[in-house]
Amino acid sequence: MLEKNWSGTYVYGASRIHTPRTVDEVRDIVASGDRVRALGTRHSFSSLADSPGSLVDLRRIEPVPELDRDAMTVTVSAGVRYGELAAFLQGNGCALHNLGSLPHICVAGACATATHGSGDRNRCLAASVAGIEIVTGGGELVSASRVDSEFAGMVVALGALGIVTRVTLDIEPTYDVRQDSYVDLEWPALDEHLDAVMGSAYSVSMFTDWRERIDRVWLKTRLDGEPFEPPVDVFGARPQPPEQWATLISDDPNLTPRGGSPGPWSERLPHFRLDSTPSNGDEIQSEYFVDRRHAVEAIRAVREVGADLEPVLMIGELRTVAADTMWLSPAYGRDSLALHFTWRNDPREVTRAVAALEAALAPFDARPHWGKVFAIQGGSLARLYDRLDDFRALAERLDPSGQFRNAYVDRLVFGAG
Repeated sequence: MLEKNWSGTYVYGASRIHTPRTVDEVRDIVASGDRVRALGTRHSFSSLADSPGSLVDLRRIEPVPELDRDAMTVTVSAGVRYGELAAFLQGNGCALHNLGSLPHICVAGACATATHGSGDRNRCLAASVAGIEIVTGGGELVSASRVDSEFAGMVVALGALGIVTRVTLDIEPTYDVRQDSYVDLEWPALDEHLDAVMGSAYSVSMFTDWRERIDRVWLKTRLDGEPFEPPVDVFGARPQPPEQWATLISDDPNLTPRGGSPGPWSERLPHFRLDSTPSNGDEIQSEYFVDRRHAVEAIRAVREVGADLEPVLMIGELRTVAADTMWLSPAYGRDSLALHFTWRNDPREVTRAVAALEAALAPFDARPHWGKVFAIQGGSLARLYDRLDDFRALAERLDPSGQFRNAYVDRLVFGAG
């Protein structure tokens, strides 16, 4: 088949990709009994989304957004991209609580892996899921919502329970956001003022090559009608000159506007524009979540292995994610600091760098992002998730034949292989 992920760094081994136009067609595909998994917008860097059988691409199913203004929810097809949904919501005076850095990712795939944006009070994107519709083993169509006792295990499910076909999300009235960028935050200032830096805006991202300092601090400030003046500096970091706004993580003008111009949440919360190529393209990514209580120590530990990362590192990013209750979320039960690494497309060197990085983060029980590259094995992962046995039991009930499993989930979630 030779289908690749968006960056071209992973080749899918599935023998076929189905492109159904209706939910009934999805049910028929699953009812055939073949091994099958959902394929989103191909933004995973691992074999997570692959299948030993076939894949189902849901993007041809019409989104058909349904607004419920009384419940303040929107229901859409699982394959819709966040950027497309955001434009629809903004056009109807509504918003989501947050967005990831890439608006190109689809709703179901992002939620299945606990993908996130940033902000001390902002949980991952899956936390806004109020209901899902999923095709489980045998082609049965199952609906679930927050009133169901196992719902917290069904949203961040890594595709191991079935094919999610529709998702209902919490919404709120629209709001504006402005982005301001600051340069050269020194490590001692961050050590002393990490909480204050990360709490200085609705969403904060810090970029670094893990050498001399934090190179950029991006503040995304929510404007709710109150007068706002950006800080003169951020603990010594100074405003970034306009001519440098688009040069940190990409040479192309594919970033959303910064420099303090207010705009709708849909065009400021993501790092990248929907109409552009996301990020750098030819790359590999890793990310780890550590308990916010250990954030300063974890940052210091990564700095100590910075020389091991430098040969293959393109850029690192630090963000915060609020705790949630979803069983397989890396932020389950703990406010977290997310340490993100964008690597050059050099698998051998990435493997070496990841080994050094994971050794440094091991004392902090770092949980990896499910859709990115890591080396932690199933036994070590299992002890990090208190509800893993509950998830396994749920999977046995909804998918008793293992139709939706692959080598990745067998090894890391079910402890097989």
